[in-house]
Amino acid sequence: MNTNLGRTAYFDNIRIALIILVLMHHVGQAYGPTGGWWAYQEPERTRILNIFFAVNRSFFMSLFFFISGYFMPGAYDRKGPAKFLADRFKRLGIPLLVFCLAIIPVLHYCYFLNFRHYGYIGFFEYYRNFWLGLGVKPADWSGPAWPEFNFAQLWFIEHLLIFTCVYTLWRMIRNSSPGRKMDAPIPKTWQIVTFSLIVMAVCAVVRIPYPIDKWIGFLGFIQVAFADVPRDLGWFIIGVLAYRNNWIERFPARSGFAWLCVGIGLSILYSVTAWFKVFPYPLFVLWETFLCTGFCIGFMVLFREKINGSNRLSVEMGLCTYGVYLFHVPVLVIFQYMFAGVHAGPLVKFAGVSVIATVVTFAFTAVLRRLPLAREIL
Repeated sequence: MNTNLGRTAYFDNIRIALIILVLMHHVGQAYGPTGGWWAYQEPERTRILNIFFAVNRSFFMSLFFFISGYFMPGAYDRKGPAKFLADRFKRLGIPLLVFCLAIIPVLHYCYFLNFRHYGYIGFFEYYRNFWLGLGVKPADWSGPAWPEFNFAQLWFIEHLLIFTCVYTLWRMIRNSSPGRKMDAPIPKTWQIVTFSLIVMAVCAVVRIPYPIDKWIGFLGFIQVAFADVPRDLGWFIIGVLAYRNNWIERFPARSGFAWLCVGIGLSILYSVTAWFKVFPYPLFVLWETFLCTGFCIGFMVLFREKINGSNRLSVEMGLCTYGVYLFHVPVLVIFQYMFAGVHAGPLVKFAGVSVIATVVTFAFTAVLRRLPLAREIL
């Protein structure tokens, strides 16, 4: 076991675990309860995936934002505002443009042909009339939005790019020079609980007009589900503060494992009560918020203390996580279509596609990263 990455190895390891959860979450969209748009639709569904979705979505993207926020101050300090922004627009902006103009519309076109009733049209006609919205909107339009142009799973990158611009502006207004990490006091339990209650309260208010999974085009082009913004933004800010105050490295292991138990306990509570349809859904936002807090803190400490080693495979996978996030959806949708004729239940297909798509996407990204131009972005 090679531990040359020292204390930073656990960041790679937790990103690997999170990106696999993201991939599995998207695989499950085709096999779990209906309700959301997906490029492939399996006729037979399994209710158990609904529990997986609820637990997963309550924390995994917030933890991604937390980690992204943690690494942002150091990158800004090293590069300065101009180089920092240029690098982020290259790494985040270019993939956004390429995917929303060339890759995501292909997935929507496949769905249009196979799961809508408007009949056959050529791709370029679809692209012009439906994707860009230059045609007449059908009176019985069944799509999630009009026009269909959207960033799909890359909404996270879009939001991160916005957070990056706001952070850069804030640093420039403060005219703050590169600062060192400080051993500031670790947040106490009551402070963590207070932060969680504030996030919960804001989420509860926001979800009155914007319930979960209601996506809108804010300002006409920002793809956003406001129901989750308070939680994601809150943990992004905590990530920035955690870097500057050196919290992650010093957070007490005992407290971290206690918060992990909170997350696990709330997951089990939901799994049992939701399966038997007795979960008190008016308390969902309370449950969700503290599950997120438990896992965001608990997983960081768990990986820091127990999963902090590395080897050649884990290092390579860690370097591939961004590329996997970019490419996993088109890869797994291909396998979902390939599994369409397989005589197996939805849970078996979910497991099979998850494993195969994970291996293929990591392998594809590892090869792609060897190309000079791609390596600069991935």
